[in-house]
Amino acid sequence: MADRRVGRRGKGTRQQRRSKETRQKLLEAARAVFAERGLDNTRIDEITERADVGKGTFYYYFGSKEKIVREVIGGVVAELTQAVEEQCTGVQDLRDLLGKLLSAHIEFFANRWQDFVLYFQGRTDLTLETSYPGIETPFLTYLECVERVIASVIATQVPQDVLRRIACAVAGFVSGYYSFAAVASADEDIDATFRSLRGAMVASLARFIQETVRPKAGAAPRVAGR
Repeated sequence: MADRRVGRRGKGTRQQRRSKETRQKLLEAARAVFAERGLDNTRIDEITERADVGKGTFYYYFGSKEKIVREVIGGVVAELTQAVEEQCTGVQDLRDLLGKLLSAHIEFFANRWQDFVLYFQGRTDLTLETSYPGIETPFLTYLECVERVIASVIATQVPQDVLRRIACAVAGFVSGYYSFAAVASADEDIDATFRSLRGAMVASLARFIQETVRPKAGAAPRVAGR
């Protein structure tokens, strides 16, 4: 009897593993097709064909295209957010922090162009009148992470709306550079070029932050690394 119980537990474990593998195959297939075809243009049958499973299997695990869009985009942005936190936590100097922020993005997207395409598509989708419900959540978490690490090196209370503008500026530097470089510099090493420009970008962002957090009257607040 004990052996049969072990067998049933083993079978259950195998089923769970296969289920997890099938779900992961669908996510990886969707990640690839979304990057190639775009979020809106991708059909469910293209995802299932890439994953080599039936449509019924897709609906069993995800139920709708909207759900897998949220999970794929959310996964990419969550990984980026974690990379930013790991690089920037504990840094005390503003310029060092900005350098690490940019480095975190460069290292994350290096050899992961597909993920940048998804990141950019998801961010662009937020500006459309009809968007995928819930897709904004991971981007807001990402911006909050950038706000938090920047606020940690500014020795003054900064209003939330100002921190949000600063975080958007940092994110805009990265996404703007990569999106235009992909069009204009197809034969160049985009990451290497970004690294060579990092010093100038850090200086520009540091000045922007220092000017943005300066009180309307009186001396500028102390910013670490100034």
